[in-house]
Amino acid sequence: MKLDTIAILQSELEGYRRQLADSYLMDREVTDKLVREAYERKKQDADISHIMVTVSQGAPASDTLAAYQRILDYQKQLAAGKDFAELAKESDDGSTREIGGRVGYLNAILPNGLYALESAAYQLPINQVSAPVRTLYGYHLVKVHDRRPARGEVEVAHVLIRKEQDGSDASQAQASIQNVYLQLTNGGDFEAIAKQFSQDQNTAEKGGYIGFISINRYEKSFEDAAFALEKDNDFSKPFETRLGWHIVRRISKREIQPFEVEKARLEQSIRQDGRFEIAKKAMVERIKRDNKFTQTTGGLKNFQDTLSEVFLTFQWRAPEQKPQDVLFSLGSNYRATLGDYMDYLQKAARERIQLGRTGIGVPAVVNELYAGFVTEKVLEFEEQQLEQKYPDFRSLMREYEEGILLFEATKMLVWDKASQDTVGLNNFFKTVDGKYKWEERAVVTQYSVSSSGIAKMEEIRAFAATHPGAEVLAK
Repeated sequence: MKLDTIAILQSELEGYRRQLADSYLMDREVTDKLVREAYERKKQDADISHIMVTVSQGAPASDTLAAYQRILDYQKQLAAGKDFAELAKESDDGSTREIGGRVGYLNAILPNGLYALESAAYQLPINQVSAPVRTLYGYHLVKVHDRRPARGEVEVAHVLIRKEQDGSDASQAQASIQNVYLQLTNGGDFEAIAKQFSQDQNTAEKGGYIGFISINRYEKSFEDAAFALEKDNDFSKPFETRLGWHIVRRISKREIQPFEVEKARLEQSIRQDGRFEIAKKAMVERIKRDNKFTQTTGGLKNFQDTLSEVFLTFQWRAPEQKPQDVLFSLGSNYRATLGDYMDYLQKAARERIQLGRTGIGVPAVVNELYAGFVTEKVLEFEEQQLEQKYPDFRSLMREYEEGILLFEATKMLVWDKASQDTVGLNNFFKTVDGKYKWEERAVVTQYSVSSSGIAKMEEIRAFAATHPGAEVLAK
């Protein structure tokens, strides 16, 4: 039948391949690796300090350079023997500056923009300081103090007896919490006692219920007491925080789940995190390196020189005769030309205009968009190699192809022929026409009335028999 030579089927298969290749490459080379990395990191908590110099991602180059030079100066001072905690007093992080830069224990996945800091926390040897790392917020020097098995999450409730902020009546608060502790040790109901005595307005009415807590979210003494409880329904001895005196009760403990259980949630988190783009860029660089990426910039420079400010508007159009100057090559026979880049720029009109509005000028816009063009073409090159590199992708594509061809063969040999064979259809109908008839049917209207009188019901029935439903309801 030579179905595999039909153009429309070839086009359909190529459409499937494009969709599958993109997701397959990203899943295999980026998502899967990041998910596995995050899962392994979640097994441990890392205790760190840091020194931070703030500078935003979009800051002028002069500000970024000044921040980088400042963090390098801190690095030199540490190398010369200056104490980390002492130097951290100059950090731009006001929340840790006065405590030697101490962040405490943390657990992956850190908030978006902090992937580089997270990587330092999990990769550095204990008691060593990182080189400067860049995050969404600036530059950091990270020191790792310890790593321990992850504490996970614990579900807790508590009783709080507040102490006066000026320190007065401290003994009274302590005496009150001791009284609560005595009642609990004598078998008192924790929820009832929390409702009666706790001075935490947010939780008292709920029997002291806080919910699940993870590390580095509460004051250290509270966290340590909560995670020290070994069994559900155990409660702590009274302990003190800045707020007052507490007794905390463990309700349940939630450890890290098996990988297959955690996988979907981690995938969702990673796809929304900046680390996905970082890993994608790293993959692109690997492909370029493995396939001898060679760049020729002369044609690009000549192209820039021909452009005016019109390039930064919707009016710019790529010429019909596309130049064939090679911009870069990959492998033995893949070439990306200036004409290819012009087509890319034509489609990227919105990006051209948005970049133009920043005032960076035509040459800078050309170079900025060129990076995206290179990424697109490098991924396109790699996708062309998937059948050769990955047998499972080749098998998957074969399944798609066989499915499309089987569908088309069935359509041609069965459905299309059947729809055109009117004699056969009529003969078939005569053999089964008695099987698919409706039984006797009726259209009914039902009214519900509050009256139980027979006479009233007969009156309504008689009226309904000769009047539309709307009139019956109105009456």
